[in-house]
Amino acid sequence: MMISRRNLLGAGASVAAAAACVGVPALHAAEPEEIRLWPGSPPGEGGPRGPEKIGQSGKGVGAVSNISTPRMRVYRPEKPNGRAVIVCGGGGYFRIQLKKESTPVARWLSGRGFTVFELIYRLPNDGWDASAPFADAQRAMKIVRTRAAEFGISPNKIGIMGMSAGGHLAGFTALQPDRALYAGTDQFEHVSARPDFATLLFPVVSLRKPFDTTRTRKQIIGEKPTSAAEDAWSLDTYASKDAPPMILFAATDDPITPPGHSILLFQALHAAGSKVELHLFEKGGHGWGLGTADEALSQWPEIFVKWLATS
Repeated sequence: MMISRRNLLGAGASVAAAAACVGVPALHAAEPEEIRLWPGSPPGEGGPRGPEKIGQSGKGVGAVSNISTPRMRVYRPEKPNGRAVIVCGGGGYFRIQLKKESTPVARWLSGRGFTVFELIYRLPNDGWDASAPFADAQRAMKIVRTRAAEFGISPNKIGIMGMSAGGHLAGFTALQPDRALYAGTDQFEHVSARPDFATLLFPVVSLRKPFDTTRTRKQIIGEKPTSAAEDAWSLDTYASKDAPPMILFAATDDPITPPGHSILLFQALHAAGSKVELHLFEKGGHGWGLGTADEALSQWPEIFVKWLATS
């Protein structure tokens, strides 16, 4: 049973006609198309008031919050390679860092032939149930798999990638794809939400001590959670031989999610007999996205591509 402070397993509103999950017209031709995840109101309780917000200063520049319409932005490559990746930016579940993390990564992947779906998921800090982002990620996987032929991708070559809190979201989706987070009956609910591979960058893995200082932990299980809640939302809890192939990247000088997070998950998956690979870079800190040309960690996208070719 999933444990949380907000009745996480309360069944959401039933999903209505599949026709409502269609592309949302872009504001400009150069912008990617958008696909809404839910027809009508999303399942679950809560939500923000007013329009979405885009950060204008500090570390929040280019980050989106106050999300009431969860959706995917689609980046179609000129020469599709048949693979797709759902990309989840980080931000501690109180914002999603698009500009510095998910958008440049999505564009890079698209340039290498991947069809990319940048996920704009609901946030507990906006007033949504703590289960909302996880329901959105499951739904995104199911929509992409159902519409695979339309996008020129193989339904068994769909992966998920996430950074920081987005890495937590991607990891949870990979390790708990069958978790009942909402009620749905439309055409998208007849396929699996299990990604075929997962890539986690500087991810939040554990919500237990000594890793109990992240914003992710606060947003998902609160200030004074039980040990059961900590276990229920820590990724290593669900390591098994049935996990999809996974690759992890982290920097040893990361002050937000130190490498112990990734090492913990790597060890748990390896012990369970799952296919997993870990890359630790000496420097880079947190939130590096693609990195810069003078940083060793900027090699990670090419490492990912080579790894995927053998997975």
